[in-house]
Amino acid sequence: MIYSAWLFGFSILFLVLERLRPRHRIALLRRGIFNDLFYLVFNSQYLGVLFGVATARLIATLDGAFDLSALKRTVALGVMSEKPFWLQFAVLLVVYDLLQWSIHNVLHRVPRLWEFHKVHHSIEELDWIGNWRFHWFEGVFYQALLYAPMAFFGFAPRAMFWNGVVGTFVGFFAHANLGINIGWLRYIVNSPEMHQWHHTHPDAGPENRNFGLTLAVWDWLFGTAWLPDHDPERLGFTGVETWPRSLWRQALAGFWRP
Repeated sequence: MIYSAWLFGFSILFLVLERLRPRHRIALLRRGIFNDLFYLVFNSQYLGVLFGVATARLIATLDGAFDLSALKRTVALGVMSEKPFWLQFAVLLVVYDLLQWSIHNVLHRVPRLWEFHKVHHSIEELDWIGNWRFHWFEGVFYQALLYAPMAFFGFAPRAMFWNGVVGTFVGFFAHANLGINIGWLRYIVNSPEMHQWHHTHPDAGPENRNFGLTLAVWDWLFGTAWLPDHDPERLGFTGVETWPRSLWRQALAGFWRP
């Protein structure tokens, strides 16, 4: 099954679930929804395709270069290629997510990268579609540090596909406006109750917490978890009120802001 079918199915699922059991009262046609529909289509489809083509060419070039320089055996390209599917998937789920957690942490702590990441944190009403609101450069930054190495070491496309499907589902779930708590699973899997605190405004709670994307375990292990017994009163960042609302100005954000 193609990724678009999973994306469409998850979108309908969470659209319905948010209507049945909302965490907060958010209008279906809230402010910024049409921008987020654009981000959903562009970031989930076109950006991924463009980077996938570039990555395939990069891997082929590196593979040929190592072959010509007699370093291919030393570097051990394709070290995971002979492993069974279940092992490839398990390793990807854990290692890929730990790397994502690390990159996400860096996006918050390096001022220039934070300017790009602000596009995602301009969310003031959190719901499932907000998962795809991020700057195109952030997508490139993630993929450059993650996708190429994973393919370079021989992970099968099928394992990478299913890792992407699981990541998409949890990303939708964590951003969803759902009034549910998942009990002890909150120590393992990212969830709405935890991820909303990642988006909290500095006036309503601590910054730089809950960096997990698919797994929450890294935040509990490394001391960045934050989960009080109530929801944050406000989302966003300092100055979010004057942040650009148009798509083209958001696309330029990070390049022109100090």
